[in-house]
Amino acid sequence: MLCVSIFLLLTLSRVGLGSLQDKQTDFGLKVFSQLAKDSVDENMALSPYGVASVLAMAQLGAAGNTRKALTAAMGFSLQERGMSRQQRLLQRDVSSEEGVETASAVMVERKMSLEKGFRRALAKAFQTHPNQVDFSKPEEAVRIINSWVSDHTAGAIPEFLASGSLSDETRLVLLNALDFKGLWKVPFDPKLTQERMFHCANGSNVPVHMMRLTNRFNYGEFVTADGVDYDVIEVPYEGDSLSMLLVSPFEPEVPLSALSADLSSQRIKQWRMELRNVKRQLAMPRFTLNSEVDLKTALLNMGLGDMFNLATADFTRINTDERLCVSKVLQTVKIEVNEQGTKGAAATAAVMFSRMAVEEITLDRPFLFLIQHKQTGAVLFMGQFNQPQQQ
Repeated sequence: MLCVSIFLLLTLSRVGLGSLQDKQTDFGLKVFSQLAKDSVDENMALSPYGVASVLAMAQLGAAGNTRKALTAAMGFSLQERGMSRQQRLLQRDVSSEEGVETASAVMVERKMSLEKGFRRALAKAFQTHPNQVDFSKPEEAVRIINSWVSDHTAGAIPEFLASGSLSDETRLVLLNALDFKGLWKVPFDPKLTQERMFHCANGSNVPVHMMRLTNRFNYGEFVTADGVDYDVIEVPYEGDSLSMLLVSPFEPEVPLSALSADLSSQRIKQWRMELRNVKRQLAMPRFTLNSEVDLKTALLNMGLGDMFNLATADFTRINTDERLCVSKVLQTVKIEVNEQGTKGAAATAAVMFSRMAVEEITLDRPFLFLIQHKQTGAVLFMGQFNQPQQQ
């Protein structure tokens, strides 16, 4: 697989999307930084917008400590007055860009009733209404969700959820899909594309098709807080409202994590203020990236363990009859960069489940037992029962 050691960032060049977008961007960048720690030598792609959108939907249904944890980690709360409207306007602005399509959906167990407040909040912030799905037939539910994702990524992600991803305990799946097709403002001439060696992060060298373009670019040189020198070059798409920022350290042995850890919405704004228009020859690889990640570990490391724990998760704003928690947060991203432009697709899902209370508890499997003196807390006897003795 191609070793890509250029940090890729796709941005809206329009300013004024507001503080909500800055906070969502910061949250998405922190998730990427967490993932990058465990993928030092590997290719990886993420949709910060998709992650922020799905967890913002989850946040609308959160209460108590779960809401506090999500608000602290994400840096904003859509439950605050006026924030749902900002979210709706943000989605409208992004979706209004030519070549960009984004959609959100909520797939809910057909027998589960949602709180009216949660329904209203979804409609107000994400302009979406719950779709009923029969999760007692999990494979059929997988097909329904995959069909929705395929439809909203122009077929780029036809098999988002693998067989067995859902169970009859699934109650809710929060979804976001993003589809992007952008042509370069100035395309690369395919005749100038040549095979050259790419120096990978692990020290190996791999031949790649390197595209070349001589043009005037917005370019700048910067230094991280830890003293790492790097440069930024902006490659605009047609219409100038979208661009790709290519960020690369001067020294080849410097890991990209040194740059990703320094990223923030304010840092990107600093780049845009300080980039200067200069003539440069840009050589970059023609490449394709397919990334499938389970974000649970990264989110746990960011202090969001509460929502993954059935005993502590509080999503009572979604439903009060069953205790819900998040079982996994998945994302698939596909990026193709060539001489003409870029194609990108992303699908993100937060899967929520519940275990129904049962009237009978049957210990027909191994169990532990403890005999405790309640007043003092002393455990007098303890054991494990793995198999009955033959009568």
